[in-house]
Amino acid sequence: MLTSDVKSRRKFIGTLAATASLTGMTVPFLSQANAKPVKKSAHAADAWFEGVKGDHRIVYDAPEIHDGFPIIWPWAFYMTNNQTGTADEDMTAVVVLRHNAIPLAMEDRLWQKYNFGQVFNMNDQKTSKPSLRNPYYEPQEGDMPLPVIDGIKKQIDRGIMYCVCELAISVYSGAVAQQMNMNPEEVTKDWISGVLPGIQVVPSGVWALGRAHEHNCGYIYAGG
Repeated sequence: MLTSDVKSRRKFIGTLAATASLTGMTVPFLSQANAKPVKKSAHAADAWFEGVKGDHRIVYDAPEIHDGFPIIWPWAFYMTNNQTGTADEDMTAVVVLRHNAIPLAMEDRLWQKYNFGQVFNMNDQKTSKPSLRNPYYEPQEGDMPLPVIDGIKKQIDRGIMYCVCELAISVYSGAVAQQMNMNPEEVTKDWISGVLPGIQVVPSGVWALGRAHEHNCGYIYAGG
């Protein structure tokens, strides 16, 4: 289990530096001269942002899991816009999963292998123990406060755009690798490979928030 210092927002940049020192390299997107291409590269992110469309555009800044609200609010944005006469084709919600919210972008295999429920302090609603799966991509009964709320997969099918911060993936995977006595570079690649279908890897969450602003998205903070 990571210490509170590792989780702390104030220690984030310090952890980045420590991780780079431990691995003997910078984080992947900062120095890739000799690196092999990885799946869902962050370098495709600018093209991905060209998918923002419509008269009504919003970006949700999600640095924390926050009981699933980063997933609930974009669903509510689409539902209430539909109720007031706006079709899905005339709006876009972008959700930026960064900092402690990055496991929401990842498949169950990684939750089990790296104990994400414990690392990111998220308990299963049914067992009250650290979660061994991602409850918000394809929610099961009881995962959402209301059964009508769509999970990430269905939201993506409707046009809601989800992205995840590669910088945070690099930092946290390096720290977890150290705790588990694993190769940090291999763990980072494993986390990138486990990003769920339809979710775009971006260089950093703050980079993505800037791009969303450039694409005329209004800003809503979706953290704790």
